[in-house]
Amino acid sequence: MGIKSKIQNPKSKMESRPRREDFLPKEWEIIRKHRTPRQVQGFLRALPYNWEKKGETLRTFRGVVQHWSAHCLEAALTAATILEQHGYPPLLLDLESKDRLDHVLFLFRRRGLYGTVARSRDFGLHGRKPVFRTLRHLVMSYDLRTLERCDWRLSPGNVWSVERALIRMPHQKLRTSDGRHRRILRQFRAFKQSYPDRPVDFYRNQHRWM
Repeated sequence: MGIKSKIQNPKSKMESRPRREDFLPKEWEIIRKHRTPRQVQGFLRALPYNWEKKGETLRTFRGVVQHWSAHCLEAALTAATILEQHGYPPLLLDLESKDRLDHVLFLFRRRGLYGTVARSRDFGLHGRKPVFRTLRHLVMSYDLRTLERCDWRLSPGNVWSVERALIRMPHQKLRTSDGRHRRILRQFRAFKQSYPDRPVDFYRNQHRWM
């Protein structure tokens, strides 16, 4: 897997977080009710997954609330927008596998330990409790406050510049065991052969899920 490096742009006009009056009443009610990463994870888990049946989208928090669905990156932007209002830096962690599949998560730190908030079609890729002392190398890899000229919080349209920025950025490779990869792949294939329509749920580390 790889982790994106930080974009440097201290002059971005979108550095400061929105004020309360910038949000619509329904948006602010969601922000008011969801003050912690765990609460935001619950909110995202309850949202229908955005399968993009009418075409690809990349919605902000405003678009997610309007359409009431979210995919991976839309959920990460939503978590960043909500939790920024409660004092959390808007940080994203972008993981990319060897087959070029990305998964983007909201990253936070509590009492020196790291956790994530995330939404995925795969339950095993949802958020993690803040129980990790390190994420191997680059941890706070991408700060949304530095994203140039892009209203990633409240734009009513798609924000493809976020995706383009993530694609452009270099990755740092993290070594993983080939044996572990083969073992999990065998488990996955056997599970899907037996239960083709059932979500994968054989993970051992579920006690760390949020």
